[in-house]
Amino acid sequence: QVQLVESGGGSVQTGGSLRLSCAASGPTFSMYGMGWFRQAPGKEREIVAAISWNGGSRYYSDSVKGRFTISRENAKNTVCLQMNSLKPEDTAVYFCAGTSRLDVPTIARRYDYWGQGTQVTVSS
Repeated sequence: QVQLVESGGGSVQTGGSLRLSCAASGPTFSMYGMGWFRQAPGKEREIVAAISWNGGSRYYSDSVKGRFTISRENAKNTVCLQMNSLKPEDTAVYFCAGTSRLDVPTIARRYDYWGQGTQVTVSS
């Protein structure tokens, strides 16, 4: 069982930066692929970025490519999402998710564990 807790959300102006962190409990964190999803009001949850268990594979949605960076430190059981050049359309609740799959899923239902989410608000 893996438990995930996000932190680092907040409010910034357009062009600002935030760094989200996800702390995982459990001895098998290093075996899990990790993803960041977001959900804006009235919209479906969407993939933002994902990283394989060893960091060898990464995925970014087109909307964040070049602005966001996903990373992980297995020794610290953490995965981070560095978000730069933020835009109002990035406003959403951001969720950390874990999967036992060896690939890097981009679909929410392929993730086994979820955090509670952290709010990110970008004002113009």
